[in-house]
Amino acid sequence: MNVRNYALVTTGYWAFTLTDGALRMLVLLHFNELGYSPVVLAFLFLAYEFMGIVTNLIGGWVGSRTGLGLTLRVGLGLQVAALVALTLQQESWAEWTSVVFVMAVQALSGVAKDLTKMSSKSAVKFVAGDEDGALFKMVAILTGSKNALKGVGFFLGAALLASLGYEAALWTLAAIVGIALVAIMAMLNEDIGKSKKRTPLGSILSKSGPVNRLSAARVFLFASRDIWFVVALPVFLEEELGWSFYAVGGFLAAWVIGYGGVQSMAPRILGSTRPDGSDQANGVDRDVAGARRWAMILGLIALTIAALVTAGIAVTAVIVGGLIIFGVAFAVNSSVHSYLILAYSNEDDVSIDVGFYYSANAVGRFVGTLLSGVLYLWGGLPVALWGAAAFVGVTWLLTLRLPAVDRAVAAAPPKS
Repeated sequence: MNVRNYALVTTGYWAFTLTDGALRMLVLLHFNELGYSPVVLAFLFLAYEFMGIVTNLIGGWVGSRTGLGLTLRVGLGLQVAALVALTLQQESWAEWTSVVFVMAVQALSGVAKDLTKMSSKSAVKFVAGDEDGALFKMVAILTGSKNALKGVGFFLGAALLASLGYEAALWTLAAIVGIALVAIMAMLNEDIGKSKKRTPLGSILSKSGPVNRLSAARVFLFASRDIWFVVALPVFLEEELGWSFYAVGGFLAAWVIGYGGVQSMAPRILGSTRPDGSDQANGVDRDVAGARRWAMILGLIALTIAALVTAGIAVTAVIVGGLIIFGVAFAVNSSVHSYLILAYSNEDDVSIDVGFYYSANAVGRFVGTLLSGVLYLWGGLPVALWGAAAFVGVTWLLTLRLPAVDRAVAAAPPKS
């Protein structure tokens, strides 16, 4: 694969990410304005997250057999279809009809998201080369820029809703993805990531201990974020603090943009360009040690925020400032995990391992999304924050089981 094709893949992923963030904010704010409860709002996104679990498992296997270019095209096409389909929903429909319809369309969007994500992130393995630190740097840049654009998408969704209305905003987003899809269909002509061997369907479940442990940590890491981020925080900001659409969208956008910027700088923050074994202690390389250390830091931050909000101490300042600090630590955790999954994989199996790993990511988001609505309804934002702290604690315990990268790759079993 050449850099031109990698740029095309990345551009498609960026276009999708921008509209994905905008769609999430658009749906959340629109249906909250219509009077839907926090639990119902959470249900609107459950099918989206659930389909991510299935798509990552099957999509990785499909990508290894057909090439990542095809899975990317299909993902973008499905997103256009989902955005157009949402324009059919009418405010006059009964609540249960709207919920079922939006869940079904969001399921389609969930398939689209994870096909594009798996395709783009797997492609990094094929262009990084052997230069010291190249893989970690490219993963950090792709992941960081993606999340920065998703943050822009949050603000874009809120702004489009306020200025154009729900239906016109959806058509605008569909046009953005459609342009990217046409460009990729016209210019991307290489079977990126197509495996040299015929991989059986049964191989979609990882046989690698390090991949399984990292994937388990990913479940709890992303659940810890989405427990407060998906429903609890935006509803709290709008209903309890009286923030406007622009303010809610702007704050969440700034959070995700900053989070993406920190991810891009993760190699420098960790003080490492590459886990080359030069800084090993007891068989643990620098970046695995960093994953453990930053998981512990994230847990302490989450506990502090939860305690202060529960005590009612400067709630607005703690939420705004505390969650910004949480975002910095979370971004470093996420970036080093995204690097480690590629470092633990070999080229023939990378799309399958990445698919399995992001399936675990989707499990975490699914659980976090459901708990975000349930815990907020049960005890408000403080209870959601305590749930987040508990999940970060489990993440830290799981990172203690991660092996050094070089040792993990050497011990990886062959896939049949």
